[in-house]
Amino acid sequence: MTSFQQMLAFKRELLITGKYRIVRRIGGGSFGDIYLGINVSNGEEVAVKVESIKARHPQLLYESRVYKMLQGGIGIPHIRWYGYEKDHNILVMDLLGPSLEDLFNFCSRQFTIKTVLMLADQMLGRVEFIHCKCFIHRDIKPDNFLMGIGRHCNKLYMIDFGLAKKFRDLRTRAHISYREDKNLTGTARYASINAHLGIEQSRRDDMESLGYVLMYFNRGSLPWQGLKAITKKQKYERISEKKMSTPVEVLCKGFPAEFAMYLNYCRGLTFDEAPDYMYLRQLFRILFRTMNYQYDYTFDWTILRQRKQHMEAGAAPPDRRSPSVQRRAQQQPPQPPPNNEVKSVHATNESANKPPVKGHQS
Repeated sequence: MTSFQQMLAFKRELLITGKYRIVRRIGGGSFGDIYLGINVSNGEEVAVKVESIKARHPQLLYESRVYKMLQGGIGIPHIRWYGYEKDHNILVMDLLGPSLEDLFNFCSRQFTIKTVLMLADQMLGRVEFIHCKCFIHRDIKPDNFLMGIGRHCNKLYMIDFGLAKKFRDLRTRAHISYREDKNLTGTARYASINAHLGIEQSRRDDMESLGYVLMYFNRGSLPWQGLKAITKKQKYERISEKKMSTPVEVLCKGFPAEFAMYLNYCRGLTFDEAPDYMYLRQLFRILFRTMNYQYDYTFDWTILRQRKQHMEAGAAPPDRRSPSVQRRAQQQPPQPPPNNEVKSVHATNESANKPPVKGHQS
């Protein structure tokens, strides 16, 4: 248990930089923990990312610097404060909603093509933006894309830049050099083939990883998931072998050809070549229109939430009468409904049998 968790357990108030009160832990990982915080001056909720100064591979300071360089971009969280307090590095940023991995699980690990294409458009936009700022992400995965909250609930955000790397010198515009014998950086499931082969990552690798994420959403899983091995290195090798031996056409079989076209294009890019982001976005946008979809931000989870709300609204309302009134009502014999009530019951049953009108969130 971290000192933060200990203080919260003992009901001690934690105030960061005299402004943000820590409420509770809401997530975490190998880097540290994420807490819900509240700005004591205006009641606004924030996310507080915490990393111990004793961390084996500290990355929060670096990540805060990357965020600072990306500030102002659409779908990039706003950084409120970075500093050091209570033996921890602390990053205060926008509070966001669920990750795409969370939402995929919420939707029983099935996304429609419409949802995948609406996400693809925003994801491509986020990746293009960080590339134009001379950074590659190097850990493209569903967990690192989050939906916003409130009025931004349909906007996709990109997070977790601890593994991001500058691929171009900002001053000279020189691209990093081609290198080999590099260790795999990122998540093996979505890593590019070149990353598995130990080749220095560049823009093409982020793009290829994004293609695997899209097919993960389409299929529900990838062919190289669930492979068993004794060591992590052996597991990575098995994933690499399966990935290289699975033709793109087999991976994308049963889905629109545009997904295979996307992956083949990304795999065909050279090390320092700039991807044609607009070509790839248009590829999916034209498919979207061909399938007669409307870009109405009605994602699969939007429909599922609406259904659950309708079901809850249809449930019997809680009895708010006093206990004595409830007891008297239970003791009275049931009375037959008047004629007009019988009619209304039949009318209700008839309307209940009609198919529900699908609504959408604007």
